Amino acid sequence: MSTAAAAFRRSARLSGIEVSLIVQISEKAREAKARGEPIIGLGTGEPDFHTPQHIKDAAAAAMAAGDTRYPPTAGTAALKAAVVEKFRRENDLVFTPDQILVSTGAKQVLFNAFFATLDPGDEVVIPAPYWTSYLDIVRVCDGVPVVVETSADDGFRITAEALRAAITPRTRWLLLNAPGNPSGATYTPEQLRAALAPLADHPAVWVLSDDIYEHIRFDGGPFVTTAACVPELRDRTLTLNGVSKAYAMTGWRIGYAAGPKPLIAAMTAAQGQSTSGACSIAQAAAVAALTGPQACVAEMVAVYRERRDLVCAALDAVPGLSCPPPGGAFYVFPSCAGLFGRRTPGGAVLTSAMDVATYLLEAAHVAVVPGEAFGAPEHFRISTASATADLQEACRRIAAACAALS
Repeated sequence: MSTAAAAFRRSARLSGIEVSLIVQISEKAREAKARGEPIIGLGTGEPDFHTPQHIKDAAAAAMAAGDTRYPPTAGTAALKAAVVEKFRRENDLVFTPDQILVSTGAKQVLFNAFFATLDPGDEVVIPAPYWTSYLDIVRVCDGVPVVVETSADDGFRITAEALRAAITPRTRWLLLNAPGNPSGATYTPEQLRAALAPLADHPAVWVLSDDIYEHIRFDGGPFVTTAACVPELRDRTLTLNGVSKAYAMTGWRIGYAAGPKPLIAAMTAAQGQSTSGACSIAQAAAVAALTGPQACVAEMVAVYRERRDLVCAALDAVPGLSCPPPGGAFYVFPSCAGLFGRRTPGGAVLTSAMDVATYLLEAAHVAVVPGEAFGAPEHFRISTASATADLQEACRRIAAACAALS
């Protein structure tokens, strides 16, 4: 080892933070596939659809027009206007351009928000199951994630009682994601208002509403977001969204948020010292996504619904698994607790979702994400943003692997 390598010291803020378990599982699956193993990877939440053509055409037109220079830090005027109109049209929320921030993906919005507002020891309440990056982003920004357990019997929704018990004098944020990743949890307006009622007694607690799966819903009810559903919280709510999931634009890296001017200004300052403005060409594409034809979204959601129904029915029929249909997002999140205590053909006893995921990868050549990544160690996640044929074959393999347990 060289002297320089031996002297390397990781910062304290990165202590214990590694590549996410989702990425680790995906890398293992990719390596196994490269070795010639017939792996079906269902770990990554990425639409298998191509970005709609009118969106790609807008990006090409932007390049041809010379729109290739540094963009404004907070977003181009055209995209901010499109975001303002999106919130008005779809969410009945009125914002001005200086209340909008465009970032390099929704993940950067989260980072900007917490970097701009958290002091060491400040707390962020996060319902479990949660998207795996939430906790690490809070920790990198010197905050303390406070995880609140939810129940499958309650649809993985946070309750008022649980929220009230989690709030302390150090609480700065509640981070709410619905439809949720990985659970697909959704709220009715009544459920959301009831859950957030304790915040009336805690005016210093803000809400970050992660709405990235807004358009991928199957329960037939209206989409509800905090700032619109609970207007008394609007002045302390940051509403996060993006184009990655709804428009199959994960690689374009465009997220956006709307909120009170002082918060957006602070987040813009943070972004200005990290990445500055998001890619100008991707912003032009995002304008086309938000203002152009929306039928493409409904078409993709119809396929996601079919896949959800297919996978839930297949897995729910497997002894030891329980897979009620989620209300939104493109994941299913079956319980595998019924498999715990069973023995594999090789003699290993399954005691956790990690054990189950490892067994499925080795015995069925199916890569799923164990619930430990999401704070739900009795479940595993399957992405239904995968080809239907792959999902059918994966379910057949999972059923066969579970039948081989004793």
